[in-house]
Amino acid sequence: MILEIAQIDIKPGFEQEFEEGVRRATPLFKRAAGLRSFQLRKVVELPRRYQLVVGWGSVEDHVVGFGASGDFLTWRQLVGHCFERLPYVEHSSEVVGWFNEDT
Repeated sequence: MILEIAQIDIKPGFEQEFEEGVRRATPLFKRAAGLRSFQLRKVVELPRRYQLVVGWGSVEDHVVGFGASGDFLTWRQLVGHCFERLPYVEHSSEVVGWFNEDT
């Protein structure tokens, strides 16, 4: 699995609107080919910074499949106006895993 990690800085006062836009966009991601997981995280030290962490089967599933789709355009219409600047996006693959002792 590949993780897309997007660092998204939000304009002051747009945090709630952004979070609601992400909630509304969740079905767009759910129907994307190759989607494995979807999570929005808020950075504790910088409360206007979010991390969108999306698991994909491949980079192509994200960039070519979702990125070139109408659903991507809808996603940006829902939340793009909240961005302070364009998100910084990276893709990562696991090198070393961790486990929970309770499982």
